[in-house]
Amino acid sequence: MLVAGNWKMFKGPSAASTFCTSLGSAVDGIAGVDVVVCAPDVSLPAALAALDGSGIAVYAQNAHWLENGPFTGEVAPEMLAEVGVAGTIVGHSERRQYFGETDETAARRASHALDAGLAVIACVGERADERDDGRMDEVLHRQVGAIAEIAGPHSRLTIAYEPIWAIGTGRTASPDQAQEAHALIRSLLDVPVVYGGSVKPENAASLLGQPDVGGALVGGASLDVDSFAAICLSASSSRS
Repeated sequence: MLVAGNWKMFKGPSAASTFCTSLGSAVDGIAGVDVVVCAPDVSLPAALAALDGSGIAVYAQNAHWLENGPFTGEVAPEMLAEVGVAGTIVGHSERRQYFGETDETAARRASHALDAGLAVIACVGERADERDDGRMDEVLHRQVGAIAEIAGPHSRLTIAYEPIWAIGTGRTASPDQAQEAHALIRSLLDVPVVYGGSVKPENAASLLGQPDVGGALVGGASLDVDSFAAICLSASSSRS
């Protein structure tokens, strides 16, 4: 069971160090959960230093599909690996919405990061209008298919199902809705699938108890040590 906290554009190095020191103590002894924090690039070294020896992994929030080149503002997977980062998110809905990420570029990012030795959380999910029009299956087939074609099944690949209508909106997919989408994704690509979309301590247990939900990609609730630790505890309890 994987529980990853995506800090997005929050927590500079000082805040990251303080948070990670507290998190290490808060989740110590929680069994059966791989805990990950996904920090902004400038905070990766601070997070790595604070979590050294804790068993908590540090991931980036994005990585380019090439080792180097004239790509101002991008970071190569090899660079991340060199500083000790264990993995990265790719294809997050906010990257797709605001920064022109496509199914193809998300898949290329995933493939190259895997080749560079990183673990990958590749994000997929439908918009509100696509769900309302009954096109969830179509969207997931397209997005997961692109990742499967280029990256294929891989032991270090995880898919995050993020219904876009539930990200930062306070809305959350019901456990049955999450299970339906996760089962579909797993039928397309045999890798673990985690749920992302307004995961909170209050709803974590019901979501994580579904048979095809293999963990959570947590946004806002991952910015608070107590709430994030509570979600990790729910993940542990759901598999006990």
